[in-house]
Amino acid sequence: MNSYGEESNNGPAEQLNDSGVLLIDNPLPGVRRLTMNRPEKRNSLIHPLRGAILEALQEADTDPNVKVSIIRGAGPSFSSGYDLSGANAGHDMPFFTAGGEGQWPRHVTEGWMSIWDLAKPVIAQVHGYCLAGGSELATCCDLVYIAEDAQMGYPATRFGVPDMHFHTWFLGMRRAMEMMMTGDSISGSDAVAEGWANRAFSADKLEEEVLAIAERITKTPSDLTQLNKRVVHRQMEIMGLRTGIRAGTELCALGIHTDSMKAFLGNIKDKGLTEALTERDEEYGDYRTNET
Repeated sequence: MNSYGEESNNGPAEQLNDSGVLLIDNPLPGVRRLTMNRPEKRNSLIHPLRGAILEALQEADTDPNVKVSIIRGAGPSFSSGYDLSGANAGHDMPFFTAGGEGQWPRHVTEGWMSIWDLAKPVIAQVHGYCLAGGSELATCCDLVYIAEDAQMGYPATRFGVPDMHFHTWFLGMRRAMEMMMTGDSISGSDAVAEGWANRAFSADKLEEEVLAIAERITKTPSDLTQLNKRVVHRQMEIMGLRTGIRAGTELCALGIHTDSMKAFLGNIKDKGLTEALTERDEEYGDYRTNET
């Protein structure tokens, strides 16, 4: 499949589960590809989709025929973030996280950071919107390749506190502060210049370029790739990244109790999610308010 849900030359993707929220194919020898399949919802992240992603990556990690995995989104976007529409009703969280205050930010942070703990590299292929939880998923992949006109941001800072505080680490203090204060996104080209992504390509070339990079990775013996992945992550952890992100979940928990968050949740209840989000962004003139 390509990014718009069409079949690839290598045959149709396979559904991982009955809901079809994640599609899997093997576009090249040694390459496993995961396609988030909620295009009508801009691949907003619900419990079954998050669980399917992690399960599929773990399966690829134990498959001797797989050397590298790719995560991408069907339709116009990589992912617009966590689903706030109530679509999780009836679905359990996909893995256990100790309860109590801050369970949600700890839960999603533990999930995405587990990608670091996989042996084999994972590539994020980002196009369209990559927002909030979607940006957390992409950040925790080992390599990020992005369309030049993509938008990476965290608009949820306009009503709350992020679950995962990666911005300072990957974008630097000044850009991180600006994004936290405004909720504005940055383009794919800027994401590369600032250090969040590896390289940017035109949207029509993104898939081709990502597959070329994935194929190049498969040429390196997998036992070496696995060790060299850890070389980078261990250094980041020693510098404090993982500790800092875990500490940040406590700030997210505090943010849930602010008057602003209560007002936003009340708006959702009274006016519906779409109207609440539109009002949130209206003064800024972006995201859903700049769409026709």
